Amino acid sequence: MPDVNRVAVHDWGAHPCYPRALADELAARDDARDYVVRDADALTDCDAVVTLDHHDEYLDDVSWVHSVRAGYDDYPLDAYDDAGVAFTNSTGVAGDLVGETALGLLLTLAKGLHRYRDHQRDGRWERLPVERAFELARSTVCVVGLGNLGGSVVSRANALGARVTGVDVRPVSQLGLERVHDVSRVEAAVADARFVVLTTPLTDDTRGLVDADVLAAMREDAYLVNVSRGEVVDEPALVAALESGEIAGAALDVFADEPLPDDSPLWARDDVLVTPHAAAQADTYRVHLADLVETNVSLVAADRDPWNRVV
Repeated sequence: MPDVNRVAVHDWGAHPCYPRALADELAARDDARDYVVRDADALTDCDAVVTLDHHDEYLDDVSWVHSVRAGYDDYPLDAYDDAGVAFTNSTGVAGDLVGETALGLLLTLAKGLHRYRDHQRDGRWERLPVERAFELARSTVCVVGLGNLGGSVVSRANALGARVTGVDVRPVSQLGLERVHDVSRVEAAVADARFVVLTTPLTDDTRGLVDADVLAAMREDAYLVNVSRGEVVDEPALVAALESGEIAGAALDVFADEPLPDDSPLWARDDVLVTPHAAAQADTYRVHLADLVETNVSLVAADRDPWNRVV
């Protein structure tokens, strides 16, 4: 990969951090290179670009593209390979941030805090039934996907005393899990869990993984929490499971279509918590991201492969 002298930060908007703030953070750390904020059609004088989404101009104008997201299923990787453009992602940057959000969702569902917020909006002083709230410390959490994201959820759930099991394509022993199930046995894995937390990447094998059969295998008092990708869940099957009382509820940060369409039945359900793909959002995201980009720039300058290289 050629040396990197000017890095563009694509002007993608505000989420998950401000492009200008990221460029300034990088410039403050590295005075040997230029860090500029640019649109996709203004990169001909740049060597690399940090971006939220793919743009076709990248294939002609730069030698290296870094995505600020961990997921890259919507990037045309074959085209990158054919063009000789290196591609890296941000796996590892958001693990702790998403882990904290997932834990917040677990506690919110366990204590019914979202229902009290609804009551507050209506000016209602009304407790939930005494049997509604339950202890996370006496619950079983099944984490589907035991990579960086999943490991972050596991460690936090363990810290609060939950019994934690997992699902993955490989045995994982270092996370303090009670048991790890192969992904082919996901129905058995979720059968005893009060919470099923999805932290798996989206692949051909995980698309639609949580289908009607998996939802039917869950307990009637179980909750589904999705902080991975929306397409991991068969959304119509989830709506049907909620409507029939097959599961108790869900907390969803990601959806098959984003933004979540206005006519989605998930908006109006009291047993569903909707957040706008914001699980990784924090005022420190740009700092974590700058750590990774700065490291990769130095590796490229030393003629070494950057971290998280996909292509």
